[in-house]
Amino acid sequence: MSEQPELKKISVTFWGGVGTVTGANFLLQTEPPGADSPNDKILVDCGLFQGPRVADDPNYHPFPYNPAEIKALFITHAHLDHIGRIPKLVHDGFRGKIYSTSPTKEIAALSLEDSLGVLAKEQRQSVEGHVHSSLYDKKDIELTMSLWQTLKYHEEVAVGSFVVRPLDAGHVLGSAMYEFNFCGKKLVFTGDLGNSPAPLLPDTEIIKDANYLVIESVYGDRNHEDRGARREKLEDAIENTMRNGGTLVIPAFSIERTQEMLYEIERMMEESRIPLVPVFIDSPLAIHITEIYKKYDSYLNKSAESTIKGAGGIFAFPQLHQTLTTGESRGILDFPGKKIIIAGSGMSNGGRVIHHEKHYLPDPKNALLLVGYQAAGSLGRQILDGAKSVRILGEEVSVKAKIINISGYSAHRDSQGLMDFIYGTSDSLEKVFVTMGEPKASLFLVQKVRDYLGLEAVAPKMGETITITC
Repeated sequence: MSEQPELKKISVTFWGGVGTVTGANFLLQTEPPGADSPNDKILVDCGLFQGPRVADDPNYHPFPYNPAEIKALFITHAHLDHIGRIPKLVHDGFRGKIYSTSPTKEIAALSLEDSLGVLAKEQRQSVEGHVHSSLYDKKDIELTMSLWQTLKYHEEVAVGSFVVRPLDAGHVLGSAMYEFNFCGKKLVFTGDLGNSPAPLLPDTEIIKDANYLVIESVYGDRNHEDRGARREKLEDAIENTMRNGGTLVIPAFSIERTQEMLYEIERMMEESRIPLVPVFIDSPLAIHITEIYKKYDSYLNKSAESTIKGAGGIFAFPQLHQTLTTGESRGILDFPGKKIIIAGSGMSNGGRVIHHEKHYLPDPKNALLLVGYQAAGSLGRQILDGAKSVRILGEEVSVKAKIINISGYSAHRDSQGLMDFIYGTSDSLEKVFVTMGEPKASLFLVQKVRDYLGLEAVAPKMGETITITC
């Protein structure tokens, strides 16, 4: 048997998640010294680019690599900006293995199925005047799921020259960081890092021995308010709105944010800290994902896990109403008196929440509570930035409701949290690659890492390739 050529270097190309928060897509490949030696090509995440609309033009562009040559795809978590283009990748020829934790696989199946409806609604003429064909169809999703395999945290899998291991990122249920071990070096892709401590999830695992780090920077230039204050601010938002006889609308992502809000509201009601008013989950996807949270209680922190196993359970209090059908959703508008509505999407760029915003924003006794990141160009960002009127479903809607922002419930680490994470492995780090953030946030974190930790840090550009030599 001929001796295999020694691995000399690998490369990482940033095909998404740079210069923007969304569209995560990183290509990792070996570059053996022999000209005829095959390369091992692996992807980390394959997400949608998201802005004012889900169906933005970049999502329809051909992949800048051959999907059929990719051996494996590792998924950090099930948000669409990390999984939304996987069926397109499969449609275009990918037949490798897809790896994630079990909760991520189950949530991804629901999210991708749900995205078909969203994409269908957003089929529209682009700025060039042409009409997009469908990004993918149901058969592509079915084939995608047939390629999917699951891993437990710390379970190693060998792919070509790499040994890969997932760790708990603490971001959403089942979220993972991935360690890629090769020829004595360790490269870590963080995916999105959790804002620990969180109401439902364990803290993000600590990494101490990474040589290279590809890290997110959604809040790279900002810190959240004190964690102890976030629950008080939520309580105040509910109490004040109910005192005014109004409706509190909470745009929330179906994964994690909805479940966190329900958990906090349920506890507050049990402790008699807020009025016992009707609470509506107006999102079929969020309702189904909440059932997955109940199923995978072992992935939650000890407090949430014990609550689920207790007599009262979790996400099942008497004031909770789940509106699966469109008719039930419309019925919320006719429901008299004070109420809380939690609806998708989290950035108000689609979903049922925009119907509620259209109805409730013009009335000053109501309130809109923003508890998640609002991407540039999204309706949520316009409202957060103080717009006095916004365009919803083709109509101009005045914004007279009280706008409340609680960043402490973000599922992303803030600037100091990111620095603390990097510091934990600073003794072994050779270089930090700052990704998945708006340019201002990424560049701020880059400079902070250089100034305070004395490490080499860069914010890669779209399509840029970096080489790591063993």
